[in-house]
Amino acid sequence: MSDTHAHSVAFVRTETLPQAAAPSNAAGPTKWMRDNLFATPANGLLTIAAIYLIYLVLASTLPWMLNGVWNAGSLAECREILQGTSGACFAVLTERWPQLMFGFKYPASEYWRPTLAFVLMFVALAPVLFFDLPRKLLIVTALFPFVAFWLIWGGTVWTPIFALLGVIVGYLVYDRFVAQSFAAGFFGGIAAAIVVWTISGYIVPALAPEQPWLEAVPSRDMGGYMLNMMLGITCVSLSIPLGIILALGRQSSMPLIKWICVIFIEFIRGVPLITLLFVASVMLAYFFPPDQTVDLFLRVVIMITMFSAAYIAEVIRGGLAALPKGQYEAADSLGLDYAQAMRLIILPQALKISIPGIVNIAVGLFKDTTLVSVISMFDIIGMIRGPILASQDWNGLYWELFLFACLVFFVVCYGISQYSQWLERRLATDHR
Repeated sequence: MSDTHAHSVAFVRTETLPQAAAPSNAAGPTKWMRDNLFATPANGLLTIAAIYLIYLVLASTLPWMLNGVWNAGSLAECREILQGTSGACFAVLTERWPQLMFGFKYPASEYWRPTLAFVLMFVALAPVLFFDLPRKLLIVTALFPFVAFWLIWGGTVWTPIFALLGVIVGYLVYDRFVAQSFAAGFFGGIAAAIVVWTISGYIVPALAPEQPWLEAVPSRDMGGYMLNMMLGITCVSLSIPLGIILALGRQSSMPLIKWICVIFIEFIRGVPLITLLFVASVMLAYFFPPDQTVDLFLRVVIMITMFSAAYIAEVIRGGLAALPKGQYEAADSLGLDYAQAMRLIILPQALKISIPGIVNIAVGLFKDTTLVSVISMFDIIGMIRGPILASQDWNGLYWELFLFACLVFFVVCYGISQYSQWLERRLATDHR
């Protein structure tokens, strides 16, 4: 009886069986290739054709690049070293590296100044790009434009000090009157800053010593990739707040402000950037006092900033229009005034929606800085097309120089794109 009873009790396993490995065709690289490259016969044919095309490109370019010459004084010397074989003459990059980066007039003994400003730029951008860092670091961000200006242009240190003083006074005036009216605070702050800067024009020459702290370098002596970076960073930094103001002005209930913003945006968006650059080079100086010489770099910054701000304004206006009406009503129910509602509720959400469009315009703007070469500003493209290719040593060399220009622009634009994707994932709180 006991044996029969023992066999009638069901067996219960106390330990689980080890998990079996998935079939080779259901996991790993095989599954990935089947799902992404050979999911259908048409996808398989396209994959094979793409692989063959990549093979043809690499088969013709890799030997040319791997057989490149990095040490030579001219194109003729490169050809002697290659002895008739196919190979790139990368020696032009090493021999003309300072000109490609800083232009051909910037003093060689002062290269450390723009290099230091470039390094400080990452320190200043860190608390803005990565908002988990301590907010106290924003002081470095606020001081960076004035420090960078002094490092790159040189001269007396009193010029950036008074420029900073004008910004501080303008902000204090804005903070004092913005509670009464946003327009009063904004335009009052700008007027106060302009007054301080005008007064500084008379005070700085008296305070400046005969020998400046740093050797003064005029804008016409700046060039190379440094000029592209300066124009890109300056114009993007200025066009975003200006675009926000234009977007808010276009949605204003005041007809005069609304139509001024509408006319400005539609006119600028209807004119090619290269036309605005010619206007900056030839005509914009006539709008300033006749006894004052307006720097060409400043004129170009004004035009590029206006151009990109008009496009950014439309992107931000789309973000504002995408917000539900309940967000505006919620701000009103909390008793917030216009400036508080925009700063705390409306703009943070609208800017989050507008991130892809703003980044797209920023990338396009940075690439469009190469157009300044048509108005005799020697950026990296201007240096390649002008002094480098015009010299007898490197006349006839194109691929190596323009591939290098493509590479440096790609690195910056790809970095901006990857950061924007990270920022979108970081701010995607509504999907969590």
